[in-house]
Amino acid sequence: MTKQEKNEVIELLKGKFSQYNNFYITDTESLSVEQVVKLRRACFDKQVEMKVAKNTLIKKALESLDSERYSGVYDSLNNVTALLFSESAKEPALIISSFRKDSNGKKPELKAAFIDGDVFAGDDQLTTLTALKSKNDLIGEIIGLLQSPAKNVMSALNAGNKLAALIKALEERAN
Repeated sequence: MTKQEKNEVIELLKGKFSQYNNFYITDTESLSVEQVVKLRRACFDKQVEMKVAKNTLIKKALESLDSERYSGVYDSLNNVTALLFSESAKEPALIISSFRKDSNGKKPELKAAFIDGDVFAGDDQLTTLTALKSKNDLIGEIIGLLQSPAKNVMSALNAGNKLAALIKALEERAN
């Protein structure tokens, strides 16, 4: 690989790291070509971009963007590395879990995940990442919680109006 080609890869990676707030670093070393194609297809179907690059080029791209911000992922840059870029923090974890289930294997292995500035290092974090809720899910839950008391108050007020109307009707009957 020439110096020019390396610089092009670094620039491409810098663009991806800038574009996405979430990326996963996985080890795909023992996967067959057929399995890698299947993984790429699964990623494509879920709008997750998969890129394979040399660890040194990945590190240079991250360091040139912000060496402090990404320092937690440098230790995971070893062996064969595939990067999964996604708008959704949870989707790559679901793809990895599903792929493992289908192939009855332990690969791809999660080396690290960078989610909105937080680093999740190690394959044991995969279960945690599959349970993440998206920003929209959390906003929906909060709105539901906020609406619940208001609905109860409105129901009580409406019931109060009905009760008042019932008492008034009974009063008029008695007269």
